[in-house]
Amino acid sequence: MTKHIFVTGSSRGIGRAIVERFKDDDVRVIGHRSSDGDENTIAGDLSDPSAARRLWDQALSLLDGRIDVLINNAGIFEAAALEAPDVAWSDSWTKTMQVNLTSAAELCRMAVLHYRKADGGRMINIASRAAYRGDSPSHWHYAASKAGMIGMTKTIARGYAAENILAFAICPGFTMTGMAEDYLESRGGDALLADIPLGRVALPEEIAEAARFLALSAPPSMTGSVIDINGASYVR
Repeated sequence: MTKHIFVTGSSRGIGRAIVERFKDDDVRVIGHRSSDGDENTIAGDLSDPSAARRLWDQALSLLDGRIDVLINNAGIFEAAALEAPDVAWSDSWTKTMQVNLTSAAELCRMAVLHYRKADGGRMINIASRAAYRGDSPSHWHYAASKAGMIGMTKTIARGYAAENILAFAICPGFTMTGMAEDYLESRGGDALLADIPLGRVALPEEIAEAARFLALSAPPSMTGSVIDINGASYVR
């Protein structure tokens, strides 16, 4: 049976690579971007608390009432300097948590409720090495949001495995996307690369390969797994 897949944050980088990796598979994919959707992509700003429900319902309608796999990839990486004014610092936390964690949690909740009426389903959350290793002094909120995503994924896996509802997470390190390129440039790329034993950052296609495996092939006993893709820069 053709798998129906919904991927958030699919306009560029990892999300785009994930959608493209499914092109030769027996799947139907609906992507998401913050604006300017098309027939295969829906638009919505996940910093809006009402967006997750609207996007889920749109994706479900476009996929004829069935979503088999949810891939939460949408995320932001914005600095919140320690010395910033209180309101600005708190606003950065609120926005980052809303986009990176709360919206993903809302979509996971909708997926679990949907999967309970079907024969199960899968969700894949794109987290980050920062969930375990932490991040820069200006990115406490980013690391915290990704750590929350890991805790959520494991909780879902433990809570609903008996209903064939499976949850996985992927933790990339630096990945060659626009977001990572900006970060590397601002912090001295050579020094950061020296911390990666592989000698290079990951490619979006490598993350996409793992996402495809988890979506279509991973055995059910893998539920709750967290896949690290960071060139051995952090080994748990």
